[in-house]
Amino acid sequence: MDLTRRAYLGGIGAALGAGLMPGTASAQVKPLPSLPSTMIWSVGDDDGPRYREALAIADAISKAHGTRIRLQPSENSFGRMEQLKERQVTHGFLGMEAYFAAEGLFSYVAPTWGPQDLRGLLGRISSMSIVASEASGIKKLQDIKGKRLARTPRNAALSYRTDALLEAAGITAKDLTVVEFDGNVAALAALARGEVDCAAAAPTAASSQALEAIADRIVWIELPATDKDLWGRLLRALPIALPFVEDTGPGISKTSPKSLMGYRDPVVTVYADAGELEVYAVTKAIADNFELYRGALQILERWGLPQSAGFPSPLPFHDGTIRFLKEKGVWSADHQRWQDGIMRRQTRLRQGWAEMMAKDPAKSATTPEALAELWAPRRSEILKSL
Repeated sequence: MDLTRRAYLGGIGAALGAGLMPGTASAQVKPLPSLPSTMIWSVGDDDGPRYREALAIADAISKAHGTRIRLQPSENSFGRMEQLKERQVTHGFLGMEAYFAAEGLFSYVAPTWGPQDLRGLLGRISSMSIVASEASGIKKLQDIKGKRLARTPRNAALSYRTDALLEAAGITAKDLTVVEFDGNVAALAALARGEVDCAAAAPTAASSQALEAIADRIVWIELPATDKDLWGRLLRALPIALPFVEDTGPGISKTSPKSLMGYRDPVVTVYADAGELEVYAVTKAIADNFELYRGALQILERWGLPQSAGFPSPLPFHDGTIRFLKEKGVWSADHQRWQDGIMRRQTRLRQGWAEMMAKDPAKSATTPEALAELWAPRRSEILKSL
């Protein structure tokens, strides 16, 4: 994948801070065929956990194989996706922004966007649910009716997953007292102060540290896999969700785990046109060097195979990754069935977008709102037809 000189130089500051420049490689460097000599990864805020996570993986690969990996931080999820689209980076450590881009949702309903042809390599499982104060009396999803729910409209990813949970439970905004906050740190701090009854949260996210002071007085609403009816509705609302038993976070431990909603975030993301041999090599470098980075952070344990190669995922697997997983004996018939299904879904969405954009109403749509009015019913029809 070609990179401009500007993009290459743009990542140098992050690389210097990360200690990933030449000279960090050990004497045990083993060249890996087709692994790029230089990569730039788009990641989250350089003060955040996702940056430190990517840093640990990148540093291990750099030391093992001598490749130079520069981390390009961006606090804005759309900005990370845009960096990948413009080829300013080679890979994205992306979450729901990759799903939104592939599905043609929100900011990606624009003439220069539409559903994107993306592929995933490996991805780490995260989790979330609604967390409530013990004093609220909330123990299950239906109990939040009539309660004060904190919302963070600017966090599109968290809001989208929250809406899926509410939809699965048959709860609408009219059933709640919604209190809006600028960010989830503020929302969870308000929960800790008793100003709201519940809020959506990811236990391992940095924002959930606001709950540590009341960890013994909170209740995580559990979503057990045995509740087939709930999970049937939830998967219709959010097909990338999966049951997951979380053992890390405020009020959660290995001796007191919670059954929450899992999803893969981050996922190492590329466009479909990324070279198969190169993607194979990058996937191999991440997977085979797991023992070098797994101890750097607790969350890195989730990058080991086969967990990081599971499904569902926001994106289809890249052919290079599939090749590697087949060699490892990880790729199964169930993987292939899932891959065929998501490929069919996202291919049809891209075709539907192209057909719509070729018509006069879409060509003359001058605002995102106008384009969204055309796309929403068409997208719905496509998904119903699958």
